[in-house]
Amino acid sequence: MARFSILDLAAVRTGGTIAEANRNTVDLAQHAEGWGFTRFWLAEHHSMPGIASAATSVLIGHVAGRTSSIRVGSGGVMLPNHSPLVIAEQFGTLEALHPGRIDLGVGRAPGSDRLTSRALGHNGGEDAFPQQVKELLAYLGPLTTGSQVVAYPGIDSNVPVWLLGSSTYGAELAAALGLPFAFASHFAPALLFEAIHAYRSAFKPSAYLDEPYLAAGIPLVAAESDEEAGRLATSAFQRHLNQLRGEPIFVPAPVDSMHGLWSESERFLVESRLGVAAIGSPDTVQKSLERFLSQTNVDELIFTSDLYDHRDRMRSFEIAAEAMKTLEATEVQRI
Repeated sequence: MARFSILDLAAVRTGGTIAEANRNTVDLAQHAEGWGFTRFWLAEHHSMPGIASAATSVLIGHVAGRTSSIRVGSGGVMLPNHSPLVIAEQFGTLEALHPGRIDLGVGRAPGSDRLTSRALGHNGGEDAFPQQVKELLAYLGPLTTGSQVVAYPGIDSNVPVWLLGSSTYGAELAAALGLPFAFASHFAPALLFEAIHAYRSAFKPSAYLDEPYLAAGIPLVAAESDEEAGRLATSAFQRHLNQLRGEPIFVPAPVDSMHGLWSESERFLVESRLGVAAIGSPDTVQKSLERFLSQTNVDELIFTSDLYDHRDRMRSFEIAAEAMKTLEATEVQRI
């Protein structure tokens, strides 16, 4: 049965604060640990009012220090924004502080606009990314003869490195390097099945992984009824709409209807982004997840659920955990 995890952006709600968002992130991670989630990832974004996880490694350390068993990591660090050596040192330090609990997911997108990318010193594009990944893997692996630059901490920490992507590019690179792959279907599901095929068909066993391991993102809005989940989902709709319009993406309060808030073309784009979302009551969500798993056979689901009220958000993830456990029990009975 597939594992289940969380991707968090430390979302700031309208009228809220970064401190509140960070407190909510820690609270969610602590509860997720008890609900049986495998990992808790945080994502790097820059110059985006509404997302408080820009200093990703700092927040990972904060969350890991306040939990005890759940894996904590990046989903992901945008590697072209950084020196691979610095990322190896940061995550080598995190691994030393929290042994066996740190993941390092990396992507090639800037996680920002062009001006912000320039300010970050975004170093290279598509052609440079594979070499950056290889450098990172070398820094985190065992010391080799002739190494002149050593990540310390980092060397021989063997922090698991994941590749992230929303196209077949990342899938093909992960397959070639023998790394686990996470597809960003939580906001870009269009190429999900093409990426799955590209990854599994071309995967080469490596020192990191014997066989393909694939995770997929799922937008989640779970509540006690379909009607309530539909109302809560308007926060996500409005947030995606604001992003399309280039506006701040604080999490807005839900509304009774999106009528008049978006055009038909905007509605199409937002709903396309949320094409694999699980929205509804516990029963509806369970059926949606069962259908998605049967269609994709992924090894892990990574849920994201940015709701305005923290209590609603917590309940949304709790319902997802209950659904996954029910599906697992049902599968065991069939066997």
